[in-house]
Amino acid sequence: MSGRSVKVSGRAPWVLVVPAVAGLVFLVLPLVGLVVRAPWSTLPSRLAEPHVLEALRLSLVTATAATVICLLLGVPLAWLLARAEFPGRRIARALVTVPLVLPPVVGGVALLLVLGRRGLVGQWLESTFGVSLPFTTAGVIVAEAFVAMPFLVISVEGALRAADRRYEEAAATLGASRWTAFRRVTLPLVMPGVLAGAVLCWARALGEFGATITFAGNFPGTTRTMPLAVYLALETEPEAAIVLSLVLLAVSVLILASLRDRWTGAATG
Repeated sequence: MSGRSVKVSGRAPWVLVVPAVAGLVFLVLPLVGLVVRAPWSTLPSRLAEPHVLEALRLSLVTATAATVICLLLGVPLAWLLARAEFPGRRIARALVTVPLVLPPVVGGVALLLVLGRRGLVGQWLESTFGVSLPFTTAGVIVAEAFVAMPFLVISVEGALRAADRRYEEAAATLGASRWTAFRRVTLPLVMPGVLAGAVLCWARALGEFGATITFAGNFPGTTRTMPLAVYLALETEPEAAIVLSLVLLAVSVLILASLRDRWTGAATG
């Protein structure tokens, strides 16, 4: 056999190029339409309107709070799924991913049945502590955390599985406790995965609509986030809906840009 290397042509077959281009156009064209039809001349004044700033402020606050909750609960959950052996781990992992495929409205109904005033846990919260979550800003945070946490858990679990466990074993041989090893060794190793998961989690929380409107309602200044404001404006003032959509689009582009290096590294690693 000849030792001459065979060079594979980079020319793609038309049977793949045509549907690939069609798929790209299908995904990009609606975004182009949004940018083209935007009222650029009145954009600054519309962005400065009180109801737009109010919805934006509420969205940023609730998405950030939801992300903090997801970090506090999701990182330990990811560690449990990646490192601990216990009966039903596969079932637990499957349950964690359910909100990814569950229709958001169904998630909102489920939250109402559990945390509503007559829910399994909600009635106890109200009778014992006087806390009612539905149709409040706290309810928005809960709804966003529910739909966004799987993004964080999956990202951190993948980073934990890819991390070299020899560093943790070395820390253990030097007398470090499991908590110290996790805090001083494991967490710094998987920090890129934690940050990427947190960004995706925050983006998902920012764009949440179905669970929010079902569980928290659509009240100005309290539960009306940017996606809900877009939905409301689309019925009465389409140009305002376009402006709000542009803001969410700009945030999405910034998030994709911030994760580009991680995805490129994963693809070439």
